[in-house]
Amino acid sequence: MQTVEQTRDWLLARARVPARTETLPLLQAAGRVLASDLVSTLAVPPHDNSAMDGYAVRAAEAGAALPVSQRIPAGSMPAPLDAGTAARIFTGAPVPLGADAVVMQEQAELQADGSVVFTATVSAGQNIRRRGEDIADGQTVLAAGQRLRDADLGLAASIGAATLSVHARLRVAVFFTGDELLEPGQPAAPGKIYNSNRYWLVPALQALGCEVLDLGIIADNLAATRQALREAAAVADVVMTCGGVSVGEEDHVKAAVEAEGELQLWKIAIKPGKPLASGRIGDADFIGLPGNPVSGYVTFAVLVRDFLRARQGEVVPAWQPQYWLPAGFDWSKPDTRREEFLRVRVVQQDGRLLLQRYPNQGSGVLTSCAWADGLVRLQPGQAVTAGELLPVYTL
Repeated sequence: MQTVEQTRDWLLARARVPARTETLPLLQAAGRVLASDLVSTLAVPPHDNSAMDGYAVRAAEAGAALPVSQRIPAGSMPAPLDAGTAARIFTGAPVPLGADAVVMQEQAELQADGSVVFTATVSAGQNIRRRGEDIADGQTVLAAGQRLRDADLGLAASIGAATLSVHARLRVAVFFTGDELLEPGQPAAPGKIYNSNRYWLVPALQALGCEVLDLGIIADNLAATRQALREAAAVADVVMTCGGVSVGEEDHVKAAVEAEGELQLWKIAIKPGKPLASGRIGDADFIGLPGNPVSGYVTFAVLVRDFLRARQGEVVPAWQPQYWLPAGFDWSKPDTRREEFLRVRVVQQDGRLLLQRYPNQGSGVLTSCAWADGLVRLQPGQAVTAGELLPVYTL
């Protein structure tokens, strides 16, 4: 069997950055992947400015009462500061030439004659935000390959960028195989089960920013599967299936992909999971998830999600656990050949955080995935004793 790390490395190495880009207004770019570096053409702040409401002064002159020579609101350009005077200044306003400190108004007392006296020691440089201390002219503000968050868009706006170049949405076509499958809302029938895979996979792809082409349930025969693959590959960047990737008589996806393109079928040392198919049909990538709902869910989370992120042009960081926490459970019968990914939840007990394990870790128990907020990664043969620190990957 192939290891989890080997499979991840192979998939990420195969992920091609999309060729299509588009230019979007900032407010439409959230969640998209930046296609080119954003370089600032100005400094932020563009001038030395006041960090608070108060008085701009020369620190060397602040020991005496000073007449107020001008008023500087934010958005105005001040005159140079006259010697032996102070300037009333407001937060964000440019510091006048000649001033080297701002005294907060709480440390200033206005006198009857209109002059101001300061009640604390004044030091040069205090309460001044320096030109370019946030962003320098020519600095790369946002790097190509990063997924844009709300703060990133605010940062782009702060340098005057109205639009950003982003990778086009990844088009992912999905279909599901199995004559036993029914859609929710249809009457239950003997021998049939509802298609749960569709209802976690499609939202998971949409959450990644993919444009999803949902082809629904495909009949369990070779001709129908081949036709679905051809149609999907003609319009999508990636084609994904759930089920049919094993080698049973009713599992037609493997044979269909081999007939229409190329296929790698792996037995991966992962539990739950094991079978994962990857390949290409025309110019579209192909991913075949196991049909067992928990196996598909965990395999997607551990192996496929980051492939799709990279396929969107995102720079995917090294795969690391988000945190380590002590186990609140024992695990005494580990799998000796496969890595195990236990569904866990973080709970607070006696003032500390612990990991709870879902009682039934069976590969058909989708309740465990809905209940969990993370996966604990165990190496082959690794038993767990309560209190032991374990690596957790968030879902």
